[in-house]
Amino acid sequence: MIRMQQNSDVEYVVGSQEMEASLPQVRALRPFSEPAVAFLEDLSRRCMRDAAARAYPDVVTFGFWCRRAALMQRQAMYDDLDWRLGRGVTFHVAPSNVAVNFAYSCAAALLAGNASIVRLPSKDFPQVKILCRLWRDALTEHPALQVFFLFVRYGHMDEVNARYSLLADTRVVWGGDETIRQFRCYPLQPRANEILFADRFSLAILDAEGYLACEDKDAVAQDFYNDTYLSDQQACTSPHLVVWRGQETERAREEFWRRLHEKVSKSYELMPVQVVDKLDALLRLGAEQAAHQVKMHDTLIMRAEVAQLSERLADVRTGSGFFVEYVAKNLLELRPVLGTATQTISYFGCSADEILAAVQTMCPRGGDRIVPIGKTLDFSLFWDGYDLIRSMSRRIGVL
Repeated sequence: MIRMQQNSDVEYVVGSQEMEASLPQVRALRPFSEPAVAFLEDLSRRCMRDAAARAYPDVVTFGFWCRRAALMQRQAMYDDLDWRLGRGVTFHVAPSNVAVNFAYSCAAALLAGNASIVRLPSKDFPQVKILCRLWRDALTEHPALQVFFLFVRYGHMDEVNARYSLLADTRVVWGGDETIRQFRCYPLQPRANEILFADRFSLAILDAEGYLACEDKDAVAQDFYNDTYLSDQQACTSPHLVVWRGQETERAREEFWRRLHEKVSKSYELMPVQVVDKLDALLRLGAEQAAHQVKMHDTLIMRAEVAQLSERLADVRTGSGFFVEYVAKNLLELRPVLGTATQTISYFGCSADEILAAVQTMCPRGGDRIVPIGKTLDFSLFWDGYDLIRSMSRRIGVL
């Protein structure tokens, strides 16, 4: 068992106080360098073979994301890597509600050519413990990269936040609006940049005829369950608004929610306080606009149908199976809910190209991802409108 090094204010989970002191001298790597890819390939094998890790699908999914073949496919998306180097040190502020987010963020920084300081989630996730253990084990086989990783845990300490901010060439904040406001108080180096992931709102689009023609509707229910109930709709990618279109929306809706309810009743435990939160959201929504509750067997799923879409819908959301529904005649009606807060548009029964064409026609300020239902949690190097590789590296101009 590895003993975590601590000083008076910081617990070093991966790395040490001595490694922290050496970070300003770390040399940046080229994006998708062989040392980085080899390390992530090793980490991938450990995530998918370790007995404890395999008990957590999100850890296994991260391991699958880090496979060499998958990394090579992502590398092929870039045509300017020969002129790029990492920026140096990236300071990641991980969110408190998603266990493995810190690992993806750190992996992206390494692929961009950077060392990382990671402020781990304050919540005691078992996945975090497992990933940190596997990270340390993998580093024993890649000693040249040991100085590239400093995973720390500490409380709300201004002096520590300020210290790590000044060490950073890039600061990545995943914590949402309040955390962003807090970290903007801590200055960065003059040439440092910042990637900020604010609170977001997501929605799903289902075509009635496309859904009714699907042969495996239980698989659709499972995919939608994964997008929503696995995270209690707390992930920024989880849909809170469900938009229907087509001629047979009534029949499609009845079938969709019935199958989802069967899945939820078998797999999800709803606490009384969550029911109260959903009722509160329903009342707040009804106080602001024309809306009515769609009757269900119980409160595992709570549906509120609205007569029109409004930008305020992004503010009336709670989680635990609370959904706003809207029946649209065409996709251009989505314009009011595609504000800056809107992130992911998931879909079933229609095509991504059709949705993209509608978004390009509307030219909204929001809507950064278009993905199939069941894929909303899949991490990408293009996130919230950022190209993470290019944002965390610098391009050398050559004439």
